[in-house]
Amino acid sequence: MNKSYSERRMERYNKFRKKSSLNLVSLMDIFTILVFFLLVNSSNSQELPNSKQIKLPSSVATKSPQETLVISITSKDILVAGRRVAGIDEVLTLPDDASLIPMLKKELIFQYAKSFSSAKSAKVKGQSVTIMGDENMHYEVLRKVLATCRQANYTRIGFAAIQKVKDDVKG
Repeated sequence: MNKSYSERRMERYNKFRKKSSLNLVSLMDIFTILVFFLLVNSSNSQELPNSKQIKLPSSVATKSPQETLVISITSKDILVAGRRVAGIDEVLTLPDDASLIPMLKKELIFQYAKSFSSAKSAKVKGQSVTIMGDENMHYEVLRKVLATCRQANYTRIGFAAIQKVKDDVKG
């Protein structure tokens, strides 16, 4: 029997209006993958700031670094916690008898005062600092940075390096 126009229209309307069901299996798969991704990427590994301007030397040390204040020495600038404090040219033009970098000392004293408020810092004699410098940096710059760190009560000094696998080291 022939259906009227309004009946055919209602059938077509109801056919397109059907509600789709929620596929819980796919949803559970997505959340499982998300949980594994978060577990894998939330490790406690310490990472230093990545700078394309610095080529770190290699090391076979197995001790993991502590989280400290980072001094980055690029080919052009000296950065403390990512902030520029001095230029390499400025440091090299300082008089030979001046073994300190005044701008660096000022920033280190500020960082020391900021971190000294915590109870952990008050128990330790001398603060920790990590120097992240290019493997081809000027020795004079490194000497002045080390002297400035000692003057600002940063006596626990570490150097950042790329960790090599022990199998790669021969001899």
